Amino acid sequence: MHTSQPSAPGEGTQGGRLNHGSMGQNIGGQKMGGQKMGGGTGLIDVAGGTLTDDQKAELAAMAEEEKLAQDLYAAFDAQYDAMVFTRIAKSESRHLDAVRTLLERYELTDPTVGLEAGEFVSDDTQALYDTLLADGSVSQDAAMEAGRTVEETDIADLTTATAGVTAPDVLKVYERLLAASEKHLAAFGG
Repeated sequence: MHTSQPSAPGEGTQGGRLNHGSMGQNIGGQKMGGQKMGGGTGLIDVAGGTLTDDQKAELAAMAEEEKLAQDLYAAFDAQYDAMVFTRIAKSESRHLDAVRTLLERYELTDPTVGLEAGEFVSDDTQALYDTLLADGSVSQDAAMEAGRTVEETDIADLTTATAGVTAPDVLKVYERLLAASEKHLAAFGG
């Protein structure tokens, strides 16, 4: 679902992914495990590592992806009487918190900060959200299909993002998000 478009000078895309250039400077090989920055993510005692520019961009894009899922499921929860949207929207909120913790650790800009529900920095992410919301607003079955689309895309993106990551904290979060997305897909009937 990494549909971000360049939005600032010096940014560009590489291999379909947003490339934020030097946004995350000053991270080096810092060990962040001793700092109390877990925020309920289980990361308080997990060491940080080093991320490439592409991995930094991937992490920032992951925040938009988790926000899209959270906002979409919350909208469907308000529209339909289906506990699945309530539970998974809450789960996506925790996922976004975990990604935000990593963005803070690695001193990366959070592309979701200050945005209202259903608002995104990336034009492509905004268009995708709008399409999925419109499609899912037709019926509860259509909303479940939109949920499957989100989770299938998350699984593919997380599988790609995990490859090559050596930073223990990022790897831990990605693995947890992947496992959760697989459960969410099953809950949506996938």
